[in-house]
Amino acid sequence: MGWLAAGDAYEVALIEGRVTARATSGRSAGRQLKTLPKAVREHPEADRLRRFAEWLDRHAASCVAQVDTWMVSSLPVPTEVIARVWPDEAWQTALRDVAVVGDDPDEVGFLRDATATGELRVVNLDGETVRLSPRTVTLPHPVLLPDLDDLREFAAELGITQKVEQIHRAIWRKPADQAEGVRQVKDFAGGTYASRFGVAARATQLGYRVSGGFATCGVRDAGRLTEAAVWIGEPYWDSETSTGDLTWRDQDGRTLALREVGPVAWSEGMRMAAALYAGRQVEEGKSA
Repeated sequence: MGWLAAGDAYEVALIEGRVTARATSGRSAGRQLKTLPKAVREHPEADRLRRFAEWLDRHAASCVAQVDTWMVSSLPVPTEVIARVWPDEAWQTALRDVAVVGDDPDEVGFLRDATATGELRVVNLDGETVRLSPRTVTLPHPVLLPDLDDLREFAAELGITQKVEQIHRAIWRKPADQAEGVRQVKDFAGGTYASRFGVAARATQLGYRVSGGFATCGVRDAGRLTEAAVWIGEPYWDSETSTGDLTWRDQDGRTLALREVGPVAWSEGMRMAAALYAGRQVEEGKSA
């Protein structure tokens, strides 16, 4: 984006998300100013740039949220969609270096580029850049990746950082020996907060939904909608409260037996419960 006139003596531009000004006359002509003069701050052009910067921030956040949804639910994404959005810097930032799987479920690579013709360029575990052109790709949830430790080690060697938390996402694998009929996990129950408002605020800040007396997160696991829920106290309760059991419900509201919970829903539910428990009040001298 170029420089825009903001009155007779200044120009403004959006640089690294911030409105910046420079003088157009005098000794300082062409030099960027450290602060915005009052005349520039109040100019309509500066206000338009500020609003545009706010829109860019919202757009970038929405791109990350969408890629996170694809990943958490391991949804197949049309390669054509990735190719079309790739030129957008916000989309590219959200998608770059995410681990993807094409037609071969055993071939995982880190996404580096997408062409207008729908071809993806990924770096595989051999360190080679290969080209893929499947109809769809999957951004697998890390609990579904059998070689996760190898991927993490390889990513560290390449210096890969992901905008969407994927390969370094905290995961919980479901124990195979679930007792029949058990429908709740108590591992993270009893986390005490000064008020329900405190735990609800933490849940919202972490991106979870608060509905009634529960903090919840919805996951599409193997094509089935599942909602994990942690009890956090009655709405409008302004006294001390504690986190309760973790349960899972299907799309009809039926509480699932633990044996019925899929691996992604299990991991994401445990991740939510652990995060809420970690924010609890801790007695002085005790570890959080």
